[in-house]
Amino acid sequence: MKICFPVSKANGMESEVYGHFGSAPAFIIVESGSNQVTAINNKDRHHVHGACSPMKALNNQKVDAVVVGGIGAGALIKLNQSGIKVFQAQALTVRENIIVLKAGNLPEFSSQNTCAGHGHGMGCGH
Repeated sequence: MKICFPVSKANGMESEVYGHFGSAPAFIIVESGSNQVTAINNKDRHHVHGACSPMKALNNQKVDAVVVGGIGAGALIKLNQSGIKVFQAQALTVRENIIVLKAGNLPEFSSQNTCAGHGHGMGCGH
């Protein structure tokens, strides 16, 4: 499984998970079986609020899941429509969140718990 983590700075498995998908400077993609790490820059970071293009942001990288502190409803819907599950981070680093995800303890985002806008809601203070 390929898991994507929005991060402020690409620091491998020790990268800190970013608070919001669309404005994250970079992404860490981890292959859960081998823990192989790939870092990519956010190709859609400076989009108009509410107009995030998740696949553009990910440079069309194929992923199975995203783990992030917060996400807008539009980005969530687009990711889900692409077959990508989105989970809410429960720990600081990529490594810690992988452990929690493998244990089945990361909550999946729904439209009821997405960010309402910049500076609002858990994990959206950016």
